[in-house]
Amino acid sequence: MSLLQQNSPDLDDAARGEDFTRGSSHIVWAAVIAAIAVSIAVVVYAAVTKEMPAATGQVARTTVHFVHRESSGLDAAGNPMPKEPFDQALVFSHIQIHNQSKNPLFVRQIMTNVTLDDGIHTSYAAVPHDYERLFQANPDLAALHGTPLPADMTIVPGQSLEGDVVAAFRLTEAEWNANKGINYTVSLQYQPDLILPGPMRVNVQ
Repeated sequence: MSLLQQNSPDLDDAARGEDFTRGSSHIVWAAVIAAIAVSIAVVVYAAVTKEMPAATGQVARTTVHFVHRESSGLDAAGNPMPKEPFDQALVFSHIQIHNQSKNPLFVRQIMTNVTLDDGIHTSYAAVPHDYERLFQANPDLAALHGTPLPADMTIVPGQSLEGDVVAAFRLTEAEWNANKGINYTVSLQYQPDLILPGPMRVNVQ
C-alpha cells in the first residue's frame, strides 16, 4: 500500500470535519440574523403601539372676529364699579376628533391657545348654552353660527365627532395679528391631552 493510500482516511476525516464546521457556521449566522429580525420587529411594534395616540383630529377652519365692549359695571360681589371699555377677539373654530382606540373617549374640555410675546394665552371653549347666547346677543355674527360641540362628549371606538367652538381673548386686533401661533388642547379623561395645530390660514371677519 502506498503512502498516499495509507494517509487518505485521515484526509477524508479532515475534509468531513471542515464541511461540518462550514455547515454549523451557516446555521449560527442564520440564527443570529433571525434573532436580529425578531428584535427589530418587537422594537418597531412597541414603538408604534406606544406612540399611537388614542385620538386624532384636526381644526378644519378658524375665524376671528374683533369686538369692542364695556365691562358690566359690577365687581365679582355684585357691587357697582365704573365701566371699562376693552377689546375682545372672538375665535370661532370647527374641530374634528376621531377615536382610533379600542375604548370610548371622554372629552372633558377644549382650550384655544394663542402664543404672544408675553407667553401663551388660553381660553376655554364656551359651553353650548353660552355659545347660543353669544349669537342671540350679536345677530351680526349669524354667518359664523354652527353646531356647537357638546359640553360632555363621549366618542365610541372608531367613530368621529365634529362641531364648532368659540373662545374669547381680551386682545386688540394689533395684538392678535402679532401672535406667534395658535393651537388647541383637547382634554381627555384617562388619556393624554390631544394637541391640535391651528389651520394654516385664519380668517378675519
